[in-house]
Amino acid sequence: MNTPATLLLASTLALAAYAAPGKLAAQEMIPADQATRFIGRTGMVCGKVEKTRYAQNSEGEPTFLYMGGAFPRHTFSARIPGDQRGSFRPTPEELEGRDVCVIGAIKRDSSRAEISITSPSDIKLATIN
Repeated sequence: MNTPATLLLASTLALAAYAAPGKLAAQEMIPADQATRFIGRTGMVCGKVEKTRYAQNSEGEPTFLYMGGAFPRHTFSARIPGDQRGSFRPTPEELEGRDVCVIGAIKRDSSRAEISITSPSDIKLATIN
């Protein structure tokens, strides 16, 4: 039954799980190909990293994880700032072909959705069925 009290409890549990490091199970997974529907919200976007790109010659030297389709027709990207790149284990390139979940504020980048990762704890390896 979806009473207001039940919905409030479910929302509270989801928020508590989001705030607690390492407890992603209760956070709703947003498929990477649907992330544009959640622009302006904070969420957990999950999918296969189709390709990675280290943009050494761009401002901030970011690394991009492209998800939600093959590059360049992907629907979602995660941006890792250049100054954070060395703190990721596995490395961003080792994530290519793997399922991950990225947590953060979902923003628009051109016609795609993007999360700017602020620390390695914002990305988790995942098992997506």
